[in-house]
Amino acid sequence: MRIKEHPILNFNHQKEIHFTYNGRAMIGYEGDTIAAALYDNGIRHFSDSVLHKRPRGLYCAIGNCGSCYMQVNGNDNVKTCMTLLEENMEVISEMSENDD
Repeated sequence: MRIKEHPILNFNHQKEIHFTYNGRAMIGYEGDTIAAALYDNGIRHFSDSVLHKRPRGLYCAIGNCGSCYMQVNGNDNVKTCMTLLEENMEVISEMSENDD
């Protein structure tokens, strides 16, 4: 799901950004956060609850909840909803089995 038109905001979806998620090639667009690009690529399972190991998806998208923490370019606990996508990023889920 991607917003194509908005009465106030201007979305520039012209420049593709290539990255990997758990080893799979993905495409996002310049200006996307990592989380937005993952969601656009069909990824809905972002993390698991600590206590019950239930799946969690993208929740607040403003950096408050911690549901979107992932490993990015070798750095653990990156808030993907606040981090802009860059060319050739390597994003790895922090879930125990790297499910999505």
